[in-house]
Amino acid sequence: MTSFQRWAFCLTVPAALLTLCLYVLPILQVLALSFTEPTLGFGNYVALFQNAAIGRVVRTTVFVSAVTTVLTIVMSYAVAFALVHMPPATRRVALFMVMVPFWISVLVRAFAWITILRRNGVLNSALVGSGAVSEPLELVYNQFGVIVGMVHYMMPFAIMLLYANLSEIDLRIIQAARSLGARPVTIFFRVWVPLSMPGLAIAGLFIVIFSLGFLVTPAILGAGRVLMVAEYISVQISSTLRWGVATALSTMLLLVVAILVALAMRSPALRAAFEGGRK
Repeated sequence: MTSFQRWAFCLTVPAALLTLCLYVLPILQVLALSFTEPTLGFGNYVALFQNAAIGRVVRTTVFVSAVTTVLTIVMSYAVAFALVHMPPATRRVALFMVMVPFWISVLVRAFAWITILRRNGVLNSALVGSGAVSEPLELVYNQFGVIVGMVHYMMPFAIMLLYANLSEIDLRIIQAARSLGARPVTIFFRVWVPLSMPGLAIAGLFIVIFSLGFLVTPAILGAGRVLMVAEYISVQISSTLRWGVATALSTMLLLVVAILVALAMRSPALRAAFEGGRK
């Protein structure tokens, strides 16, 4: 090891120690509590598979996360695709509009959706006033409201990931396909979509992992009627004080995320996304 390499290694030591103290040790503590609270053994993990309430929470989390991922990917891809084809001046304005939600608190956004979706809110008032519906629709405090809020939160992240991927596609390939007589629909499905698979893969993985641990938006827009894993863990720790069940569920959630990442990294598209900068 050269002196420069030893110096570079020494520079990483403080960050490694900080990560060990603030990230690794708390995770190990959570893992230990899942085996020791309230009694020593695997009782908390057995309860996860035998408790019907936890089963409903897991099914709700999987369903909401899956729908959120699909809707976010489809709508974000449409926006990112439009951004790539915009004139530079218009694109700058559009990118600014995409970035605006980053500067607004998730709490503010959730309560704004309540204002829009509630029975006497903006949307229901417009629908009833226009005669489209005879009575207000139930748009919030249910799965629909939670999914709307989560999709709105996820879209800026997905748009930026997909836009970065789409903007790197060589437009000469598109021009070549067009010169060979390919129609726009054919170019989209046989050129744009395959070439954007790394971006789609990493955006999808990001949204799935984020959705599985989502807390604030489901808690506010679901109002306790749409209980997801993160909120269930929060209730077990802060209200019922069942630390054993909460830590066991946290450990299972962490394990699921790790498995998803490991499986995704077997995909050539996702490896290309992570290793794209390597030469």
